[in-house]
Amino acid sequence: MKMSEQLALQTQQRINAFEMPFTSLNARPAITVFQGDVYSRIALEDYGRENLDYMQNHLRILSGLYGILRPLDLMQPYRLEMGCRLQKNRGGNLYEFWGEKITDEVNSVLADHKEPVLVNLASSEYSRVIKKKNLHGTILQIDFKERKGDSYRVVAIHAKRARGMMVDFAVRNRVQSVAELKNFEQEEYIFRSDLSSEEKYVFTR
Repeated sequence: MKMSEQLALQTQQRINAFEMPFTSLNARPAITVFQGDVYSRIALEDYGRENLDYMQNHLRILSGLYGILRPLDLMQPYRLEMGCRLQKNRGGNLYEFWGEKITDEVNSVLADHKEPVLVNLASSEYSRVIKKKNLHGTILQIDFKERKGDSYRVVAIHAKRARGMMVDFAVRNRVQSVAELKNFEQEEYIFRSDLSSEEKYVFTR
């Protein structure tokens, strides 16, 4: 997995501590376990019951180990990137291992919404697991770009934080239509209609 000795020891400890079934004593809601830059901009401490209900119904988290999670699903911490390779009899890699299962779950969620659009705020590594040709709806890509001289480009660290802010915006405003996402204006980001399309919304600053 190409990690440091410290991370390897932490991963080994997590594997040794992993146990079933999941309970409130040995597991926590998924949205509280992930700690990357994306999640640092989701202000859970300010959420009330209605915000949590909206998030549970509208947000899905892609995971190498669990496949797909709702925010309040119980999970135990792990380290397993989607790009990790497996023994060939397990599919060769996690994209093959999960196959159609994740896409099928997304389709079941889209079926319950009037506007069957998957708003993609995942990294390219994780969003690849979605089988686009089998999706019963459309995908809306969200890009966040920084101005550098006379052009705009994606800066990974800023884009990750902005994706978390977009999730927070959608939850707080109970967004029901993708068009409402155009109103996102945080930390100087603005929607750029001249750079966007029906398949991709671009925000710049």
